Amino acid sequence: MTWILQPWPWWVSGVLIGLTVPLLYILAGKAFGISTSLQQIGAMCAPHSRFAYLSKHDRRGHLWTLVFVVGIVLGAALATHLLSAEPLRLLPESFSSPAGALKLLIGGALIGFGTRYAGGCTSGHSITGIANLNWPSLLATVCFFAGGLAVTWGLGNLIF
Repeated sequence: MTWILQPWPWWVSGVLIGLTVPLLYILAGKAFGISTSLQQIGAMCAPHSRFAYLSKHDRRGHLWTLVFVVGIVLGAALATHLLSAEPLRLLPESFSSPAGALKLLIGGALIGFGTRYAGGCTSGHSITGIANLNWPSLLATVCFFAGGLAVTWGLGNLIF
C-alpha cells in the first residue's frame, strides 16, 4: 500500500490520460475535453439566452461533461486526502489574500476567454485534437505553450 501513497512517475499519468481518449471514444462515443462543461453551465443557467452559443446548446447531450468534471474534482480530492502521505494545499499561501483572489479571478476569466476563442481547452486540443491529427489543434497547443512560457518567464515576473 505504501507505493500508492508515493508520487507516481509522470509517465504513468501520461499513459492513463492517453488511454482516456480512445476509451471515451469507444465506450461512450465522446471526445475528451473539459471546456464544453463551461458552455453547459452557461446553457443551463440561461436556457432562453439571446446568444445562440447558449440557447442552441444541446444541454441533455452534453450533461455528461459536468459529470466528468465533477468526477475529476472528486477524484483529485480523494487522492489528495486519502491516497497521499502528505495532503496538499488547494492554493499556495500567496493566493490566500484578497489580492491573490483577484489574481485568480482575472486569470480564470482570461483563461476562459482564451479557451473559447481558441475553440477548446488544452486538454481538448493537446490530447484529443493532436490524437486525431488535427492541424489547428497542433497550432493551438504550440500557442498555449508559447503563451505559458512568455508569461512564466517574462510578463509574469512583472505582474506577480
